[in-house]
Amino acid sequence: MSLAETIKQEARSLGFDAVGIAAVSPQAADDRLLHRLQAWLRRGFHGTMGWMARDPARRADPSVVLPGCRSIIAVGMNYDSGYRATEGQGYGRIARYAWGRDYHRILGDRLALLEAKLRERAPSAVTRCYVDTGPVMEKAWAQQAGLGWIGKHSNLVSADHGSWLVLGEILTTIDLPPDTPATDLCGSCSLCIQACPTQAITEPYVVDANRCISYLTIECRAAREEITDDLAAGMGNRIFGCDDCLDVCPFNLRAEPTTDSAFQPLPTTLAPRLEELAGLDEETFTERFRQSPIRRARLSGLRRNVAIAEENE
Repeated sequence: MSLAETIKQEARSLGFDAVGIAAVSPQAADDRLLHRLQAWLRRGFHGTMGWMARDPARRADPSVVLPGCRSIIAVGMNYDSGYRATEGQGYGRIARYAWGRDYHRILGDRLALLEAKLRERAPSAVTRCYVDTGPVMEKAWAQQAGLGWIGKHSNLVSADHGSWLVLGEILTTIDLPPDTPATDLCGSCSLCIQACPTQAITEPYVVDANRCISYLTIECRAAREEITDDLAAGMGNRIFGCDDCLDVCPFNLRAEPTTDSAFQPLPTTLAPRLEELAGLDEETFTERFRQSPIRRARLSGLRRNVAIAEENE
């Protein structure tokens, strides 16, 4: 069995639902990634996420992140548990990926094991792995590795798993045979664009983070009075992230739910009561969400989101 096939088999045995290999592009391809990123940044669509604008050339070129990088092993895990959020007055809405344990840890631990297996098989390999934490355009490389294509909502869409993959990658100096890049199958469909409550998808494949509910409820540190009333109204009862553009994707119809216990929802995330969350203190917030991505919003952000959701009832 070739090294590439061995790595893919190991990835699947570790619980990854999708795995593929991308060859690190020649400079022309890197320039295309850089051009897209710079055009997006020039429009200010990154909002207050200043790290996105720091050294975009490094973010677009893996060989700057890891000198001598020749291949990227892209992996994905299906996080859709098959449950549906509890709706109704008094309840908030949390994005599916945050219903269970923090995916950074779930993927990170397993990716470290896969990285060790690669170095065991190829001792000369230099590697570096990331789970949504490094200067790597992970969706672009996942598409190059054949995991899926970047949809009009700017998220990855898999023909097998729909819109429900969280991603990680291993950069390596080993030259591995690449998989065929995924083909964009969105066609003329624009359901995700129509579904966005705040019109954050300004055009196909382009999202203005300043209007995106995921950004507003997680990364944005603005006080309530700094968020315009139209955006606050569009947030509805969403208190951490948003699934609206993902929910309507037709490719979710063929996707099977995950059986991984790490992504199974907790009562506090599947049916979060606004009144209870509004009364959380720092100690309770820290303990309740210790192993959850919801920590990212901080207590102050969650309280602000809950207050907006209560406004919208």
